[in-house]
Amino acid sequence: MKQYRLNRLMNPDSGKCFDVAIDHGFFNELAFLKGIEDIRNAVEVIVKANPDAIQLTPGQLKYLQRVPGKAKPALVLRTDVANVYGKELPAAAFSKMIETPVLQAVRADAACMCVNLFRIPGAPEVTAQCIDNIIKIKMEAEHYGMPLMIEPLVFRANSEAGGYMVDGDLDKILPLVRQAVELGADIIKADPCDRLEEYHKVIETAGEVPVLVRGGGRAGDEEILRRTQTLLEQGIAGIVYGRNIIQHAFPDRITRALMGMVHTGYSVDTCLAILKEGKTDQDGSAW
Repeated sequence: MKQYRLNRLMNPDSGKCFDVAIDHGFFNELAFLKGIEDIRNAVEVIVKANPDAIQLTPGQLKYLQRVPGKAKPALVLRTDVANVYGKELPAAAFSKMIETPVLQAVRADAACMCVNLFRIPGAPEVTAQCIDNIIKIKMEAEHYGMPLMIEPLVFRANSEAGGYMVDGDLDKILPLVRQAVELGADIIKADPCDRLEEYHKVIETAGEVPVLVRGGGRAGDEEILRRTQTLLEQGIAGIVYGRNIIQHAFPDRITRALMGMVHTGYSVDTCLAILKEGKTDQDGSAW
């Protein structure tokens, strides 16, 4: 069953995946709600743009899964909630797992589960909680054939970055990615590194486990497109973008542009043209 679910997650033509993350409301940060204040509408817009998958929480997955028909994005279920994304690291930082996550994923017809593996300066207890979370669900996930996406995130020191900021130091990313693989990840969801041309080292470290790259904070269109192109050239198996989709002026257009880049090899210029003017399918229907 695990391979069957992975088949639903990865595009059959390219073997890659574009997952749109719309799980930001889980983390109790006002800034994360921008673009998803009306969660029902946000999900509906992305469903129509037809990415390979949409990442949602237990309370919001209904907006995807109640869509009729078989031609809809696969569900990636977010299984843990944390309080480490604010401008200040809380005195009691945590990453907590939802109750019976694997059974919730099975009952919701998810194609995959997603769980964090944090490395946060000054908060080693959160890393320990993440490892406990993964250990607790791995064997049950195997029993039910539910793929496990582990998200290794290296934070910069709060005193240095002034809030939730990722650390692009490859020397820190590589061991955390490898730890995620050793813990049993079926898919890795990792940050880009500072030197994108060296991202192939992450792919090598992950071995046979496919690597999807996070989008992180909001970036300009050309920046995110050129970054994506460079990462694809390094051998990534796809992308998981959230704020760069849901906070975009045209979430549907940026989704389709990136789908074209990930699966068909669209150039940056082609994607920018889609964003600027829209595009028409071969059957004449407007994107």
